[in-house]
Amino acid sequence: MLLDTHTLLWFLNNDSKLISTVKSDIENADQVVVSIVNLWKIAIKLSIQKLELDFAFAELPDFLTQLEIRILPFTFTDLEHYITLPLHHRDPFDRLLIAQAMTNSLEIVSADTAFDAYSVRRIWA
Repeated sequence: MLLDTHTLLWFLNNDSKLISTVKSDIENADQVVVSIVNLWKIAIKLSIQKLELDFAFAELPDFLTQLEIRILPFTFTDLEHYITLPLHHRDPFDRLLIAQAMTNSLEIVSADTAFDAYSVRRIWA
């Protein structure tokens, strides 16, 4: 399963916005990944001061390792898929995640219903 950026942040912060069943799904999944795209988005939001973390950004790779969450690189094949996607979702970062989910046959864990316009399985409540 591929975590959307908000899902990752809510999971790391044990935020009540993350539905308990979804949290349990993440904790019990055989494979959980975050995209380098998620980390890029977090870095951008930190740099423009639209996001604050309860920990140093540099600690994020260690947290992911401890939680057995793998970082998924973005490949040229993902880009090839990306350019074919219709613009149902206007956020380019989310379309990058959609392309990766399709290319890697992954489910996306997200509260964002705009993902439903694509042929990916979205996990939420």
